[in-house]
Amino acid sequence: MNMLASRGQLRASFIRWALFTVPLCVLLGFVAGQLGGPDTAWFQQLEKPGIYPEPKWFGIVWTILYVMIGLSVAIVASAWGARGRTAALWVFAVHFALNLSWSYVFFGAQQISGALMLLGAIVVTLLVVIALFWRVRRLAALLLLPYLAWVCFATALNYQFLQLNPDADGGYAEGAVERVRI
Repeated sequence: MNMLASRGQLRASFIRWALFTVPLCVLLGFVAGQLGGPDTAWFQQLEKPGIYPEPKWFGIVWTILYVMIGLSVAIVASAWGARGRTAALWVFAVHFALNLSWSYVFFGAQQISGALMLLGAIVVTLLVVIALFWRVRRLAALLLLPYLAWVCFATALNYQFLQLNPDADGGYAEGAVERVRI
């Protein structure tokens, strides 16, 4: 017998990884979203682009994407012995850290231009991740394509926010006031 693992063992490895990576990606995405969100007075004062969807869609789309991302990572992580597996997972970790920092930069630090530059880095690293995942397992790379589309949409949206609100970059929206009662 010259197989390293049976199909059942490979399937079990994927399931174990998926039970770890999917909840982890969803949890980290949720926590990152708590570091900054659209409920601030600053964001409410911004002029919204025409392509800005209803806020409820962001939670729905990101949840679906984080599940797909977690499954993609599980596919690569369970590919024991595959050439490039370790490098693909490390590049993904760097990429995901960039992704998770976007909410804080845009909503928390109120840096629209900084968030746009960060999105550029997110797109570039995601393209590298997709290429590396493709070499390990093609399905894993294909699962990331909707995520790439959404990140490209987010980049266009971020750019339009900057164009419509150039004076708000850095947290200085005209007329934005946040009152704190002690």
